[in-house]
Amino acid sequence: MADRATRATRSTRSAWSTWSTPDVVAARLRPRWRSGALLAAYARGEAFEPVRLRLRGPSARELGEDLEAVRSWSRAWEREAPGRFEIERRSLGARTVGASELPVAVVVTDWEQAWRTLAVEGDVQAWRSRVELVRGDTEVLTWVLDHPHAALAVPEEEWMLVLSALGWLRAERGSGRRLREITAPGVDTKLVERHRGLLAALLGVSASTDGFLAGLGLVGPPARLRLRLGAEVGEGPLRDVTAPVEEWAALDLDVASAVIVENETTFLTIPVPRRGVAIFGEGFRVSRAGRLPWLAEAPVHYWGDLDTHGFAILDQLRAWLPQTQSFLMDEQTLLQHRERWVAEPSPTTADLTRLTPAERRVYEDLVTDRYGDRVRLEQERVDWAWVSDRWPVEA
Repeated sequence: MADRATRATRSTRSAWSTWSTPDVVAARLRPRWRSGALLAAYARGEAFEPVRLRLRGPSARELGEDLEAVRSWSRAWEREAPGRFEIERRSLGARTVGASELPVAVVVTDWEQAWRTLAVEGDVQAWRSRVELVRGDTEVLTWVLDHPHAALAVPEEEWMLVLSALGWLRAERGSGRRLREITAPGVDTKLVERHRGLLAALLGVSASTDGFLAGLGLVGPPARLRLRLGAEVGEGPLRDVTAPVEEWAALDLDVASAVIVENETTFLTIPVPRRGVAIFGEGFRVSRAGRLPWLAEAPVHYWGDLDTHGFAILDQLRAWLPQTQSFLMDEQTLLQHRERWVAEPSPTTADLTRLTPAERRVYEDLVTDRYGDRVRLEQERVDWAWVSDRWPVEA
């Protein structure tokens, strides 16, 4: 008999692992918190829609086999309930121990219970103060309600400064002034740079350094571009030159071809065509090369990292120079260097409309992880003999 009771107790405690625990309530609410839906509805003054969660609890047989385990489970729910949720109970009986009132469901009934369950009271208080500060600005309020966690990501002591910077940027839009001239109280250019993404979203302009200033009609430091000139291009001894894009554009260079690469190490290593140029693209700053009128009719070749952002940069470059041909950004190159792959930190999933069918297949396979998790082949890792055999232009 003792062995049978022991086995029954073990069976019940094994079943206990399947009974609902209080953390399932927060788990039910968390997706709506992360999406910002709860904060937005709260700020709009909407009534809280109660959340009811049925519990998986002990059966009558388990109650009879191990009453103490069942009571312990019930007490755990009772301890967690105050201020967080209401408990619905029903009577459950067993022949050996009689009936017991046990939890069968819980209901989160209002906003305060939701915040306590999620343990986010401090965040909600910070959120409330941010919203109150922008209630008089419909445009900002709309954005903040649509992106509550982006607003919360701004340190509380900087929120007022961000709004002050926003006011100055609105007032000076199209003025042709420099950002360094900002006179908003407590605001400097470092703060604007720190929160450029948020300010760009609020102002409806690009978040890139160049695009932010251009979109606002402000003047920044001149965009610069670095080129290596072929032996028969230009005059004088200088071959590796960095200059403002406007100055490059003003030249009347006669080039037979251009090779644009993403990374500096590669830029310094590649051969330069005698009647051509090599251009350091600097990632998404590659569009600066598109502003050179003497490249409009020249053959252009681009080589970037073999990852999702490498293809996004290529797509951006083609918006300026549609004749651009990629090289070393094919599946064969990728698979040949499998042992040199690394993980791409934050892959993009953007719809790139300017890729060739072959490029698009590789891009989509990278996006969907067909080759592996966030596969990336940096151009510096490509074997140089492989590069030399596939170089697209004569030096």
